[in-house]
Amino acid sequence: MAMNDPVGDMIARIKNAGERKRSKVLTPASRLRQRVLDVLQAEGYIRGYSRTADAEGFPQFEIELKYFDGEPVIAEIARVSKPGRRVYSSISDLKPVKNGLGISILSTSKGVMSDTAARDANVGGEVLCRVY
Repeated sequence: MAMNDPVGDMIARIKNAGERKRSKVLTPASRLRQRVLDVLQAEGYIRGYSRTADAEGFPQFEIELKYFDGEPVIAEIARVSKPGRRVYSSISDLKPVKNGLGISILSTSKGVMSDTAARDANVGGEVLCRVY
């Protein structure tokens, strides 16, 4: 089955697994998904992830979700830029998420990074998702 929005699919899987209090979730592997997971891990929203293979040999990521007092650390994760409507932001237009309690994940010319790293690098880009 062809997938039009792989990052959106991964976000939906993480959101659904968090609501069901799952400790791990599987998603197909790709470089863009890996970069997004690197940012989520660096910012402390997930415990980590590992690359595995399914029964047919296709690569997958096994994502370990993080919980605090029985509640998922990722309270909300939402896709911003979609295949039908791309959302780009310059660094001056990028607003803090939940007064700095959350992050935006951007795809920039210098790689996939959080909004704070993008401000430090003084580079804007496509806003992939918001997490808080």
